[in-house]
Amino acid sequence: MADIEYYDNRPITTVEFIDVLQRSTLSERRPVSEPDRVARMLEHANVLVTAWSGDLLVGVSRALTDFSFCCYLSDLAVDEAFQHQGIGKELIRRTHIASGEETTLILLAAPKAIDYYPKIGMVKYEHCFKIDRTR
Repeated sequence: MADIEYYDNRPITTVEFIDVLQRSTLSERRPVSEPDRVARMLEHANVLVTAWSGDLLVGVSRALTDFSFCCYLSDLAVDEAFQHQGIGKELIRRTHIASGEETTLILLAAPKAIDYYPKIGMVKYEHCFKIDRTR
């Protein structure tokens, strides 16, 4: 098992973000072919927690929050080679702490991750609605 170091709001490049998305399979549901858009995703997130093995970015949690009531965890990605080591759980824990103890952390689970979240203590909530992107 590699030594993992975690950082709150440590800047990462668009290339690093896309790379870890691809190594985690989250790239299947993110606009990785549009680097400018991915750059805006990073720029406008107000909580970014990263996990590093040496100089390699192996995990990221990107969230939007008001620091008072709600924190939406938009992206949770862990390199497949580093999964099953508790990295995702720790990224979520640190994201929630960074957003403030008054916030409720919410996320939309990727289909492959639906069974993961209850295992780490998250509660499934049945009431969710969305409006799809127009492009």
